[in-house]
Amino acid sequence: MILQVEHISKSFGGVDLFSDVTFKLEQGDRLALVGPNGAGKTTMLKIITGQEDADSGKVIFARGARVGYLEQEAIEMGAAPVFEEVMSAQAEVLELERTLKELESGLGANPTEAQLAAAGRARDAYEMAGGYTLEATVRAVLFGLGFREEDMTRATSEFSGGWQMRIALAKLLVRNPEVLLLDEPTNHLDLESVKWLESFLRTYDGSVIVVSHDRAFMDNMVDRVAEVAQGRVTLYKGNYSAYLKAREEALVRLAAEKQKQDEEIAKLEAFVEKFRYKATKAKQAQDRLRKLERIKENLIVLPEQRKSVHFNFQQPPRTGDEVVRAEGLVKRYGDHAVYDGIDFTLWRGDKVALVGPNGAGKSTLLKMIAGIIAPDAGTIRYGVNVSHTYYAQHQLEELDAASTVFQELDRAAPGWTISRVRSLLGAFLFHGDDVDKRVSVLSGGEKSRLALAKMLVAPRPLLCLDEPTNHLDISSVDVLEQALCAFEGTLLFITHDRHLIRGVANRIVEVDAGTLTDYAGDYDYYLYKSGQLESNQTLSASIVDELFDDESSGGAAATKPAKEASRQSSAPKSKEQKRVEAEARNRAHAATKNLRRRVDELDAQLARDNARLEELLELMADPDFYMKEEGTADAIAEHASLKQRIAQAEGEWLELSEQLEAELARHGCA
Repeated sequence: MILQVEHISKSFGGVDLFSDVTFKLEQGDRLALVGPNGAGKTTMLKIITGQEDADSGKVIFARGARVGYLEQEAIEMGAAPVFEEVMSAQAEVLELERTLKELESGLGANPTEAQLAAAGRARDAYEMAGGYTLEATVRAVLFGLGFREEDMTRATSEFSGGWQMRIALAKLLVRNPEVLLLDEPTNHLDLESVKWLESFLRTYDGSVIVVSHDRAFMDNMVDRVAEVAQGRVTLYKGNYSAYLKAREEALVRLAAEKQKQDEEIAKLEAFVEKFRYKATKAKQAQDRLRKLERIKENLIVLPEQRKSVHFNFQQPPRTGDEVVRAEGLVKRYGDHAVYDGIDFTLWRGDKVALVGPNGAGKSTLLKMIAGIIAPDAGTIRYGVNVSHTYYAQHQLEELDAASTVFQELDRAAPGWTISRVRSLLGAFLFHGDDVDKRVSVLSGGEKSRLALAKMLVAPRPLLCLDEPTNHLDISSVDVLEQALCAFEGTLLFITHDRHLIRGVANRIVEVDAGTLTDYAGDYDYYLYKSGQLESNQTLSASIVDELFDDESSGGAAATKPAKEASRQSSAPKSKEQKRVEAEARNRAHAATKNLRRRVDELDAQLARDNARLEELLELMADPDFYMKEEGTADAIAEHASLKQRIAQAEGEWLELSEQLEAELARHGCA
């Protein structure tokens, strides 16, 4: 156990956020806090860090456990260079380095035994603290979060708020605390940085609690989910998708139990009403009345259904087939050429996601197409009836702080009825008195929803969106996805939210090193064709066949060579070819015998260990488990040991599999 939350309760203004919450966290656990806006997720994080006090209950940490917390907002940075700022997060290690240098410089030509011993101890302490690898670690984290070598010496004050959030996250990761609390860590990251963070956190030594609206991020990173809703915290094992399934199954069971309870109450009430005044049945009526009172003390209450409002979004004017044609685009910033003569075309109905590494030029291309910046050379021509809208976070600054939510949208929708304005606001989760809030008091997420609603009042035929999901919760992203799926115009967008890309995009354009690679298919098609399928994703055989066989679909340039190779491999083989291939197989079989045996052993071990881990997780998901003294510590220790053993086995399996692949390729059997 590294963290224990015991019987925590918290209320604001007489409204319970949560009551009597108890859960534990072990080393290596990754827990997601989920729930609707205002449920208390951020408050729970602040109570754990001690920034806020609970009304009752306590938070207990393992001895020596350090806590790191990344907040959503209010990051303050000095003017130090980025590299030095992140290095400063390891103040203890830097102090050990200073001490070591002092001791080493004081050794002189004839050091004493005591001096040598002191320097040796300081050197060991510095090495144990990771001092010799600290600079490499800092660079790896900064590069993973999207910084470049030339950024290392830039002052942190030169960076925007979003990039300063990345610096704060880098400092936190470099500190390596035993308990890591992250509140919407992906908000200011691009897709490549989100993938890096996901991978980093999967192998993080400590425990992680994360609040996020990014479903793919939670699916790939967490192993437990805590739902904060209606004053309760309910724990589920597994990732976010497993939580949704388990929650739905639990709701079905609860609804059935409530129906049975309601039927029982109705029978008891009918009996009491009929016989309470009859002397011969008075005793039975009193017995049933007492039973009725006991049942009503433990009434089953179904959770409030989350509001899901749909709205028929207005469609843009129809355009010609060709929406945008860009030819020979050149864009330079100083000596750096972002693009040097690229061509790009958008067709009516295209919903294109721009993907690629940080700094590749995605936002630059989006801004040129949207007319926000001009290319240095080349032409951009728009088709018949094409007008465009550009959305990025700066749109939030254009909202009138003095207006109410209703007034702000009403001005953008002349001629609309009050009910229609309210319907659109309802679709973006502004309900009841929310529409009378002043823009000045809205949160970042609420401002984003309002700006998106304004954009969709009368959408232009071409929408250019840069990270539209920043600050949106999952329900709001669902509304945006519904609107963009129903949109009949043309869409060009950048987002780090893989769920949104999967739900909306019908074409992926990869931007890298000033070049564009076009994939005429959805996100999974792009991952497959670019060889980036994530380890927990698979494509069915039928989809794979379709990817290779559907020549008419266009697709990436790699499709035709793949099909040609397939045709060549299916040609009749001569006896000599068969003999050579058989000999190669025999040589490969002999050379890889030991490797294959060890891989099989690891497969069997992992199957056993994962099955036992599932048993332990099921046992520990029971709230009563932590109330039992006998066996609890042993089960927790076994769980921690198993997770470490599985991680080691998976690492060895991956390394051996790569060796096996290389050996087979060497013998011509890959």
